[in-house]
Amino acid sequence: MSEYQDKDRLASVRRRMLEEHLEGRDITDPRVLKVMAEVPRDEFVSRSYISQAYSDGPLPIGLGQTISQPYIVALMTQELHVDGGCEVLEIGTGSGYQTAVLSKLAKRVYTIERHGGLSESAQAVLGRLGIGNVEFYIGDGSCGWPDERLFERIMVTAAVPAIPQKLFDQLAGGGIIIAPVGLGGVQRLVACEKRPGKTIERFICDVRFVKLFGEYGFEQ
Repeated sequence: MSEYQDKDRLASVRRRMLEEHLEGRDITDPRVLKVMAEVPRDEFVSRSYISQAYSDGPLPIGLGQTISQPYIVALMTQELHVDGGCEVLEIGTGSGYQTAVLSKLAKRVYTIERHGGLSESAQAVLGRLGIGNVEFYIGDGSCGWPDERLFERIMVTAAVPAIPQKLFDQLAGGGIIIAPVGLGGVQRLVACEKRPGKTIERFICDVRFVKLFGEYGFEQ
């Protein structure tokens, strides 16, 4: 297959992803749909999985990690309610696909990954795509960003037994944190809004994520 035919096929399956797996379900935010149409998921998967780049399922990216299915990326982004004034903390850079999606909506994204190889690969892809409003850190995401700062939005892209207090401490007042929470193979995807003296939790759906290992995550 020629390079032109390959690009044409990818464009076709990307449109199908948008129409069937996103618009065809409950992704209604036009900003999220626009970004999902713009960010090339095929850039974030290995060549051996390129034919499945726009299928609605997770794909392995090495080191026991996965790139989330497009629907879940879009859903978590939609439920986080990111706008152009938000600074977003992402726990679990992974392939960098979710990072890229967030970067198109936020003022700036700060992303943490414990696997140096994955972080470096994600940095390379985002660099090729001309995305410059992202700061990367290699370390324990369960401990939050290493500098003392607050974020309007926090997204956790790996399962946690409970949302770490360290992350709540870095969430600004009125901010939202979204995370898959649970001890088993299936977790509850929840969004929590920080209000004065309390936190309002909202259940979104059941999900399956790899575990977040770390001091305030799961033990290895």
